[in-house]
Parts: sequence; C-alpha cells; structure tokens
Amino acid sequence: MNFSWWVLVVGLFAYTVCGGCPLTWTGFTVEAFSGLWEFVKLSAASGVMLCLENWYYRILILMTGNLKNAEIAVDALSICMSINGWEMMVPLAFFAGTGVRVANELGAGNGKRAKFATTVSVVTSVIIGIFFWLLIMIFHDSIALIFSTSQPVLEAVSRLSLLLAFTILLNSVQPVLSGVAVGSGWQSYVAYINLGCYYLVGVPIGFLMGWGFNLGVMGVWAGMIFGGTAVQTVILAIITMRCNWDKEAEKASMHVQKWVETM
Repeated sequence: MNFSWWVLVVGLFAYTVCGGCPLTWTGFTVEAFSGLWEFVKLSAASGVMLCLENWYYRILILMTGNLKNAEIAVDALSICMSINGWEMMVPLAFFAGTGVRVANELGAGNGKRAKFATTVSVVTSVIIGIFFWLLIMIFHDSIALIFSTSQPVLEAVSRLSLLLAFTILLNSVQPVLSGVAVGSGWQSYVAYINLGCYYLVGVPIGFLMGWGFNLGVMGVWAGMIFGGTAVQTVILAIITMRCNWDKEAEKASMHVQKWVETM
C-alpha cells in the first residue's frame, strides 16, 4: 500500500515539475507562488474536511473493538468496510471530477453549466450506487466469501449487509456533494458540518445505540451512519439545492480576474 501511494506521489511530482500537456501545463514555474496563501487556506480546509470524514470510519471500527466478544464483529465490520472502500472509489472519482468541473465552470462565469455538471454527477453516481445496493442485498449471504469461509463471519456479514447497502447508497451522494463544495470553495463550511454531524451527532448516537441499548455493532454502525453521514448528506444537499449558481459564478469570476491582474 505504501509503495502504491509513493508511485502516485512520484508520478504527480514528475507531472508538476516536467509538465505533460503542452496546451495547459508545461511544467513548474515561479507563477506557482502567485496567490499561494489563498491556495493554502483552501487546501488546509480541504484536508480537515477529508480527515474528519476518514477518521470517522476508523472510530467506528475502534468502537466496535471495545464491544464484548468483539472478534467476530470486528472481522465482519472490517470486511464490510473493505467492500465499502472498494465501491467508494467510484464516488471519489466523481468527487475529484465534479470539483474540477464545477470550479472551471464557475471560474468561467458559467453558473448554469456548473449546476448542470452537479446534477449529472449526482444522478450518475446515485444510479451506480443503486446498482451496488442491489448487489449487496441480493448476495448478502455470500458476499463475504471474497474474504473468509468462516461460517460465523459469513453470518455476521450477512446481518450487517443491510447497513452496508445503505452506507454505499449514502456514499454515492455525499462525496459528489463534497466535490461540489470543493469546486465552489466551501471547504471550511463543510469542515464545520463534518465536525458537527460526525462527532457531535453521529459518535454519541452510535455509542448510545451500541452500549446504551445493547445493540452491539449494529447499533454503533446504524447510529453513526444515520445519525452522522445521513444528516451530513441532507445538509450538503440543502446547501447545494439552495445555491445561487449565478452569484457563485460572479464571485468566482471576480477572483479569477483579480488573480490575472496580479500576474
């Protein structure tokens, strides 16, 4: 895993320094330092936003590991998280693509095109999410055979499959909306939303359902998903739907013009 990440780092560094697209990016120049502070602020907010989300699912496994007789539960949850992680590669691709497209369209002053790109990305990702949701629901009792032949683990994964299916469905929307937020420069707002939804709502509800109501791993996961991820997705959806795209395009165009004037 470390090797694969370092290959990515080296490849991106080579592209940054040497270039690869003569019409758009010819390599590193001192112009990269222009507007650096604004970029740092956006990058820091993006990092916090993504870290809060990534740590949330690690906390889920950590909390499950502190349950009684947790060995089977942790095995089953780890398998579910691995399957979820594989499927998440699709929404994460939409996250990156949507962020770039929305940013480009807003920077060019095309609010309607940014809105259209958002709609296409969300609808397409949801359709893919529904497809994987159906796969999980249909093969709930055998999908864990990819990882294990232990009958207790297979049964535990089967019991968790409903939560896995709905997690995948939610995650087909949430990353795309996060990509819209990144492309629109809302990273800091989303970081606060993630902090509130995940750690002030999701974790306490997961703890309450897991230990307070003695629902075990099902309660922990259900509380954190429907109390945290679902609430966050609803908030991002409301923000996106209420967005004045023409106004956002005007603001982005002004920033681009200021940047050009400083060159």
